[in-house]
Amino acid sequence: MKTKLHACIIDDQDDGKSISQLLKNEFPEFEIDFQTSSIQFASDYLSKNSPDILFVDIQLVDETTVEILSKFRESPSPIIFITDSEKSAIQAIKKGITDYLLKPVRNLDFVLTVNKAIENFKKNKVSILNNSIQNKINLPTLQGFKRVNIDEIIRCEADSNYTFIYLLDKTKVIVSKTLYDFEKNLSEYNFFRIHHKHLINLEHLKEYIKGKGGQVVMADNSVLDVSIRKKNEFLHKIA
Repeated sequence: MKTKLHACIIDDQDDGKSISQLLKNEFPEFEIDFQTSSIQFASDYLSKNSPDILFVDIQLVDETTVEILSKFRESPSPIIFITDSEKSAIQAIKKGITDYLLKPVRNLDFVLTVNKAIENFKKNKVSILNNSIQNKINLPTLQGFKRVNIDEIIRCEADSNYTFIYLLDKTKVIVSKTLYDFEKNLSEYNFFRIHHKHLINLEHLKEYIKGKGGQVVMADNSVLDVSIRKKNEFLHKIA
């Protein structure tokens, strides 16, 4: 049995009836969770839900529409634009919409386009899952290890052969590894060593204070020195 997929339809022509009928006929594995003729109603829905596919059949793709759809594009779910104008379709593609269908929509074209969208959606979901798995790190402790998301790490601080790891939840983990070990593993995740004692996550940098080397203020409100030797490279990195 096929897993159910979820669709949202925005259609100011006939309130989604044509698209929904095509979807029911050709793809019974889809459930239509929401359909509307209003882009504003759709915006409210999409702010709280993430359907697997979004169908859009509207005459005017204005700035408001583009803004709403661009927020939805942060998800891996595809957007299929249905229009009677190839010019409008090309403009929509340029603005980030995944694919389009020209009216009158033929069944074969609909099936091919939706199949392609589903395949790409599933690939994107696998890619995101793999990235999520890869973006975790094990922090060995005396009791075993603590597994954390890398983006939860604010900064790492050297203390001889140990490293203090400061996390977003305000906990501190003491790890029996050197700061150099963490620098090697975390540099590709936008971490930067500003000082022989400090490796910081640039995503959690709040402020830079000018000075000989300068100082940074981090998300946990810690104030850390930037070494003179690292200053230019650091400023170039965050520019």
